[in-house]
Amino acid sequence: MFLVAIAWMYVVLMVAVVEATSPQGTVLGALFTLLLYGLLPLAIVLYLLGSPARRRLRRTQDALAAEDSGAAAPLDPDGRGHAPGDAVAPERKEP
Repeated sequence: MFLVAIAWMYVVLMVAVVEATSPQGTVLGALFTLLLYGLLPLAIVLYLLGSPARRRLRRTQDALAAEDSGAAAPLDPDGRGHAPGDAVAPERKEP
């Protein structure tokens, strides 16, 4: 993923250099090219592609924090290690 990002920034940097050094181009145009074609889209794409890894890291940290505090897992409310049943017992009709 980072190799593609580095290659994209290289291409955008070269386009910005050509725009800055061409007779019709300007340095301001090269700066906008660098920002609007390079840094901004790349930051958005890397943020979106990195979200599964951040989510995985957050879940791992939450699980480690739960183990350290001695609390039971969220799906194990009473801490006995069996599947949780209904929270409210069903009402039984008298025969």
